[in-house]
Amino acid sequence: MFTYTLRRLLFAIPTLLIISFVIFALLDLAPNDPTGDLPLTIPPEVREQIRASLGLDQPFFFRYLYWLQQFFINEPLNILERLTGWQFGDGSRMRVLSWATRSPVVDLIVQRLPQTLWVVGLAYVFGVLIAVPIGVISAYKQYSIFDQIGTFVSMVGYSVPTFFTGVLLVVIFSSYLQWFPSVYDTNLVVNDFSSFLQQVKQMALPVTVLSLFNASQITRFVRASMLDNLHQDYVRTARAKGVKEKSVLLIHVLRNSLIPVVTVIALGVPTIFSGAIITEQIFRVNGLGQLLIIAVQGADIPLVQTLTFIFAVLIVLFNLIADVLYGILDPRIRYD
Repeated sequence: MFTYTLRRLLFAIPTLLIISFVIFALLDLAPNDPTGDLPLTIPPEVREQIRASLGLDQPFFFRYLYWLQQFFINEPLNILERLTGWQFGDGSRMRVLSWATRSPVVDLIVQRLPQTLWVVGLAYVFGVLIAVPIGVISAYKQYSIFDQIGTFVSMVGYSVPTFFTGVLLVVIFSSYLQWFPSVYDTNLVVNDFSSFLQQVKQMALPVTVLSLFNASQITRFVRASMLDNLHQDYVRTARAKGVKEKSVLLIHVLRNSLIPVVTVIALGVPTIFSGAIITEQIFRVNGLGQLLIIAVQGADIPLVQTLTFIFAVLIVLFNLIADVLYGILDPRIRYD
């Protein structure tokens, strides 16, 4: 397993380099100009000076190599300096800067990340915790009332878009009942029980919307996978040997059924870090999804490039984690 993991990590290096080149090239070749939003009264020579100050007067390949140096060398060294307090070099290394704010892109991401993890991450955890038991019970009690209700709710939750569900909950619970706030206050500081309750209230609606959507998707996979394994020969053999039904269901059937589900869950984890763009816009959550929208609208190419590449890294990483979990769940799968 260790050899396989190491080999996959080494193979991921050229994969990520190719992905980074494609992302950089596509965004660089897009018809976006950082001086496009400037007043028309600015002379052309001033516009060229602004472009030169942003490094846009350099050839494409040199800008790409410079971005690689900033992302893979300068930014990790800066993070190590912050974590350890040690000084690497003179500390004047150039970082990836946002065109709009002239602030380091990584600092902007770190500022928005906690909001996204609290809302989107918690919703994903709740979605998984809700989906697995519902999927197991629905499959075990196929065609029962519980199964029919669970199937109906999951189909509705997965089919209805989050922008409709979010607006519906805002109308009912914020405007009509006034139980929860409709706007997420990102400046709220939790320092006592009262502020904690306020934080829970403002998280309730966005977390509910995303939890319903995530749970609806995962429930269908768990139920279908459980139905495929419930009628296998090894299940009948375990029952014939007198194994308790609870052990058959939770140890034998569920463990094998989680193999395809792990793929869905693992590949869904990167969406936590990318943020829920639509839901964050509805509830005004100041997260990474909203940051990406602002960057796209403002033609802030360095910020868009960095965010997109980080999402690609997370997808490659959690693909590897899913493959490793296959070997843990199923002893028949061996990589070495």
